Amino acid sequence: MIEQKMLIGGEWTKGAGSETITVINPATEEVIATAPAAVEQDIEEAVNVADAAFGDWSRLTPYARGALLREASEYVRQSADRIAMLMTMEQGKPLAEAKGEVLKGADILRYYAEEGERVCGRIIPGDKANVESRVIYQPIGVAAAISPWNYPIELLAWKLGGALAAGCTIVCKLPSETPLSPLMFIECMLKAPFPRGVVNAATGKGAAIGPLLLKNPKIKKVAFTGSTAVGREVLANSMPGLKKVSLELGGSLPMIVHSDCDLEKAGAGAVRRSFRNMGQICIAVNRIYVQRRIYEEFLSLFKAKAEALIIGDGAKEACDVGPMCTLKGIETTQRHIEDALEKGATLVCGGSVPRKRGYFFEPSILRDVNHGMLVMREETFGPLVGVMPYDELDEAIALANDTDYGLAAIVYTNSLYTAKRCADEIQAGNIAVNNPDAGVMNAPYGGWKDSGFGHEHGPEGLYEYLRIKHVKMCYKP
Repeated sequence: MIEQKMLIGGEWTKGAGSETITVINPATEEVIATAPAAVEQDIEEAVNVADAAFGDWSRLTPYARGALLREASEYVRQSADRIAMLMTMEQGKPLAEAKGEVLKGADILRYYAEEGERVCGRIIPGDKANVESRVIYQPIGVAAAISPWNYPIELLAWKLGGALAAGCTIVCKLPSETPLSPLMFIECMLKAPFPRGVVNAATGKGAAIGPLLLKNPKIKKVAFTGSTAVGREVLANSMPGLKKVSLELGGSLPMIVHSDCDLEKAGAGAVRRSFRNMGQICIAVNRIYVQRRIYEEFLSLFKAKAEALIIGDGAKEACDVGPMCTLKGIETTQRHIEDALEKGATLVCGGSVPRKRGYFFEPSILRDVNHGMLVMREETFGPLVGVMPYDELDEAIALANDTDYGLAAIVYTNSLYTAKRCADEIQAGNIAVNNPDAGVMNAPYGGWKDSGFGHEHGPEGLYEYLRIKHVKMCYKP
């Protein structure tokens, strides 16, 4: 049994409270660890020490901060295997996937180390002699990072990298389901000589910790990844203090498969983006629209590839997918399947619990669905996807846009015209054409509509932690 501590004010501590949270291995349903449940005193101390550290940290040159981030990245790489095993045990994803995420977290730190050195202002000529305007960027202050359990290191690293490179200090609220791997990630980072209080990390229930962070006047920036419902609460609690907020929220990702596409690639892309991490991804495919003339062929290929996936406990065996992280995820997936079947859909494959223990569920495909079904309206956040046919491109684009969400979309076609129309007309912040990965580290990633606002990734992810200052200079009195 692991008795985890959290990082408050530069010290690894059990906190001021007496309560703890339990961490469950979703493959075995066994309790594997406890972590402190932070109380108001802990959060206040974390914010205060971050605020005290901000002055010196923000005055360091971007090159000095970058050097520390590069060093931190290397320390994370050296411990990637140990961090990955913790992630698999607490979150469920296969070990290879977990290690890939840890290494990506290290890459993110290095990326922002370099991006921080490229923040440039500009000089604007004045309308009179000896007068000019300078535009400069300065760190906003103490940031609060609230990250989820589905990618417990990658989504935290987005926030840590951008904030620290910009010159902000940070208080991280880690997911209660998966606190172990992000805490080890931070522990490894801090082998680099970061000043005390620059990074803080609290554990506990979001409902208790979140409002304490959001209402604290010393927090100037909030970065949140999670559901749209909770995102609205984050925004509401941030409004009294007029905090800068970025929200990466839920999605209902559409995939359009046009008849002129490479069908093999489309099938492989559908399996990867529908079932990777058991569909517990904001940009998982929820709904697939296939041109009618290739509908049956695509379904046959998709079914075969989905059924070939190996389900297992990634900490003990080689597998393609592991368990879901929570029992709630299974319940939502089952509810969406039952709703669709009652309304006339057909189950192509999956739909069952394959093991007696653990939060396992078979990758599942529904065919002949429609937009009256929950699977096509809500984010399942599980290994379930609905497939329906379309005739003309106008219909597919309209169906893709028939949602409150707008995080990402995927299109498979060999037609430049079709690709451009979809890229232009689908209402989402990220479009992937002929590939299943709509996000890359050096390009902005953010949602439209109920999928949030603000950006992570790219220089845009760094500028979220900076504020603009205009300085008008007169060089001759």
